[in-house]
Amino acid sequence: MTLFDKILNKEIPANIAFEDETVLAFHDISPQAPTHVLVIPKHKWMRFADFASADPTQIGDYIKAVARVAKELGLEENGYRVVFNNGRDGQQTVDYIHAHILGGRRLSWPPG
Repeated sequence: MTLFDKILNKEIPANIAFEDETVLAFHDISPQAPTHVLVIPKHKWMRFADFASADPTQIGDYIKAVARVAKELGLEENGYRVVFNNGRDGQQTVDYIHAHILGGRRLSWPPG
């Protein structure tokens, strides 16, 4: 069981930004921008490779929910970045797919 499973099950507290039937979004405890929210699907996938055999509707619902969270956070007008870290070399630290929404300032490129 991952940290995100425990947050989803309300076993560990989190600063919830948004929740609906498909996702839970919460503020990152180590923000890298003025707004830094993680969006996890309620249907668990560990990595992008899991999408290859997943229901396309579930994947689409998840991506649409990420966009909705960004809108709810007020980031649409000036823009934001969505980051997925995948695997060890991609710096994925929790084996549960999650989107990082970063915004609230001009972000630099390349990211790192």
